[in-house]
Amino acid sequence: MKRKNGIWDSAMQTVFALIIALALTGCATSGTETPAFTPSAATQTPFAPDAKSVPTPVIFSDFPGIFLLSLTEGNYAHLFAYSPIDQPMLRLTAGEWDDISPALSPDGEKVAFASNRSGYWDIYLLEISSGETTRVTETKTYDGAPTWSPDGAWIAIESYLDGNLEILVQPISDSSINAIRLTNNAAADHSPTWEPDGRRIAFVSTRGGDSDIYLADLDNTSGSRSLNLSDTPNAVESHPIWSRDGSKLAWASNTYDSHPSGIYLWNAESPNVPASWVGEGDWATWNARGDSLLAMLESDKEHYLTAYSLNGALLLQPYPLLGTLSGMLWLPDPLPKNLPESYKESAALTPAPLWEENISTPEALSVRQNLVELDDVQAPYPQLHDAVNESFEALRESTITRAGWDALANLDNAFIPLTTTLDPGMDDDWLYTGRAFSLNPLITSAGWMMAVRHEIGQETFWNLYLHAQIQDGSMGVPLHDPIWDLSTRYNLDPTSYEAGGSFAPVPSGYWVNFTALAQNHGWQRLPALSNWRNFYNGTRYTQFALTDNLNWYDAMLELYPPEILVTPTLVLPPSKTPTVTPRPTSTLRPTRTPYTPVPTSTPFSLFDVGTATP
Repeated sequence: MKRKNGIWDSAMQTVFALIIALALTGCATSGTETPAFTPSAATQTPFAPDAKSVPTPVIFSDFPGIFLLSLTEGNYAHLFAYSPIDQPMLRLTAGEWDDISPALSPDGEKVAFASNRSGYWDIYLLEISSGETTRVTETKTYDGAPTWSPDGAWIAIESYLDGNLEILVQPISDSSINAIRLTNNAAADHSPTWEPDGRRIAFVSTRGGDSDIYLADLDNTSGSRSLNLSDTPNAVESHPIWSRDGSKLAWASNTYDSHPSGIYLWNAESPNVPASWVGEGDWATWNARGDSLLAMLESDKEHYLTAYSLNGALLLQPYPLLGTLSGMLWLPDPLPKNLPESYKESAALTPAPLWEENISTPEALSVRQNLVELDDVQAPYPQLHDAVNESFEALRESTITRAGWDALANLDNAFIPLTTTLDPGMDDDWLYTGRAFSLNPLITSAGWMMAVRHEIGQETFWNLYLHAQIQDGSMGVPLHDPIWDLSTRYNLDPTSYEAGGSFAPVPSGYWVNFTALAQNHGWQRLPALSNWRNFYNGTRYTQFALTDNLNWYDAMLELYPPEILVTPTLVLPPSKTPTVTPRPTSTLRPTRTPYTPVPTSTPFSLFDVGTATP
């Protein structure tokens, strides 16, 4: 640095002072920063990059309203009410059907939701104060994901038309008016959300190859009415939701690059500014004040409930949910003090457990007493641990009921003995414990199973969907997200090879979420190995495990004594007849061979014949 008249430049002094102040501030706050909540080793819930340090997250005392959740309990999803302050988990609907994707009316008095209680997916209305339910649509095709118009007279829904999902605008009370088709595209258009006090509908579309957030202007009748808001080529967006005043739009993003996955926030007043990251999660929903977001966190086997401020501060300590989540909303007012009879009846109908463990007493310690044979299952070793076989059979029955066919009758693997060697990097695989199974990947080749890539934290997981045997709308739902085609890594395209595959169009038809079924029966998906992009078996996309919170070593001790699990150190044995190694000897230098002249023979002549002297 240069001096001026023997003194430091005043501007440089100011810079140095700021640097020192910032350093001291960082030292003072680094020790009080709250660590991120970790549901499991596979997922984390960090604060937003620009959020200030806050104390340990607690439930704030002025938490208004009630959460309305669609949760899977047993084999079916129903509506539940919950508040972290004064409302324990309360079941509002019950029956042998599913109630999913609730949406609140503008006046806060009704909830629209999708249900297959009639045998097919239709839209229903629930009056919150009375608990009465009325039917809005009556079709044999799939109708779901309702959202209300600002005046409460219309709803926009996703509907399965022409082999894919489209957006329809449906009148609520006037059945004489036909539904208006908002989209008509070969891609999947779904998950609409109507702008409050506006003429725009945001939705998700796969028309760009992956899933992006689009904004449709209802006053624009041209083919360019839809604008891509997110425009992220390496991410899958889902579940957009407007704030109550229409000034902001939140959605979830599952990214495959360096950008973080989670909840993103777009400001309608600054439409050209990219959406900002709020925090990890999915299924975001707004509170009445518009200053907080409720969100779902996901681990490898469980869902959690949490809440953020708009700058990413954690407001609600993650709360574990009893099943997988299929939608939620934030009611501005509590439930009526005198609960309607329909709520009381639903709360009293607690379903029976899906399975009960029946572990037999071992007769001899020398026998692998904790393994049982699986009936009518084809696998190299059709066995599972005695503690998980009942859950497996229950999952098998649920799969048959939901999909119409037995996907677990032919497995790639179940139990694997220690004498069988797996691929490198899979020495501690859960298949050795008898607590895991792997579906047959040939089902994917046949087109009866699809995999959707899902990133959680720094690990890659997979959601598996089974093709429903009956395709009339009574089984399964249409797929929403583009699938991940693992086979394109072999098509000599460097980009697909390095990425371990590529996006593929959303297949038509109705599908059953096998991953959600497995999770509801206690089975968790396993993360792909770090080298899965160039090692196909490392994807482990067909493998599920029921660990019962055991680590791999403790699970192995239920089958084997500890000395068998000790890895021996290889030692070369001595030779059978040891011999002394001879010492090396020097090689003699070569000597010169003396020259010896070769005698020559006397030439023979005919004149010598007869001339010899007697």
